[in-house]
Amino acid sequence: MRRFLLTLFLLAAFVVLGAGAAGLWWVQQPLKLPAPSVDLSVEPGTTPKGVAQAVQAAGVAVPWQLLYGWFRFSGQDRQIRAGSYELERGVTPRLLLNMLVRGEEATRSVVLVEGWSFRQVRAALAKAEQLKPDSLGLSDEELMNHFGRPGVHPEGRFFPDTYTYSKGSSDLALLQRAMRAMDKKLEAAWSARASDLPLKSPDEALILASIVEKETGAAKDRAEIAAVFINRLRVGMPLQTDPAVIYGMGTRFDGNLRKKDLQTDTPWNTYTRPGLPPTPISMPGKAALLAAVQPAQSKSLYFVSRGDGSSHFSTSLDEHNRAVNRYQRGIDTPPAKGEQR
Repeated sequence: MRRFLLTLFLLAAFVVLGAGAAGLWWVQQPLKLPAPSVDLSVEPGTTPKGVAQAVQAAGVAVPWQLLYGWFRFSGQDRQIRAGSYELERGVTPRLLLNMLVRGEEATRSVVLVEGWSFRQVRAALAKAEQLKPDSLGLSDEELMNHFGRPGVHPEGRFFPDTYTYSKGSSDLALLQRAMRAMDKKLEAAWSARASDLPLKSPDEALILASIVEKETGAAKDRAEIAAVFINRLRVGMPLQTDPAVIYGMGTRFDGNLRKKDLQTDTPWNTYTRPGLPPTPISMPGKAALLAAVQPAQSKSLYFVSRGDGSSHFSTSLDEHNRAVNRYQRGIDTPPAKGEQR
């Protein structure tokens, strides 16, 4: 009898060990997917059993009962996180569980470029992969109402950066993040502003920064360009910045800015109207924000492109006209005494 019981015990032990070995082997084997990658959505509140069923429902060739048993056996079944996941070929039950426990969601990214208009931002979001276009049917005004900014123009209110998002997340959530980022960057820049600026508010700093962003060809010139506009504001000169005129033309701009365009009044025409335009004209980056509130110590009132991305700065109209002749028209005239070449 004792020998029989011993034999029975040994057989049971071998069965358990065999099952354990088979289980350890199985959790390390790649799952069979119906495609190179499979999307898996785990909604908040989904039970471990529901997660296993969702994996099977996504087309993965695995009995959900077996997968659920693995979740329970691991002791990590209650640590599975909700989210949007992407299963790729080669994923094993062990790797799958690790992914779910760590919350390693499938992500994508979209780049919002410095100097872009809000129209360009919306176009980029509409093309972004796996980003839910919840803003598609909303006007700019409705968007700003949604964000709790009624009456605020959206231009320049979103910080240019690379934004990572989970597959299937809303473009409204991404825009909210970009707006909060700009709020923080603008607040930081305004707190660090020079004491003698002719700017009355953070909004005015944002407007000026958006102009500096569009006017800057070489980064080293950014603070000097800001100084030109600050100096013009101080003495009451028109800003006469072409990018603002172009912005005011909207879709009428065909790539060529003509004399009649400079003479056609719009709220953004800084040739026909004094001071800053009513809104930003682009999304300024951090460097443009800082340049607007910390301009170079300069007396320059004019600048012109040298044709290589950099600018030539002048303190007088005569010097500026000579620079225009030289760099824009190819007519070289000798500088007056004391002027820079």
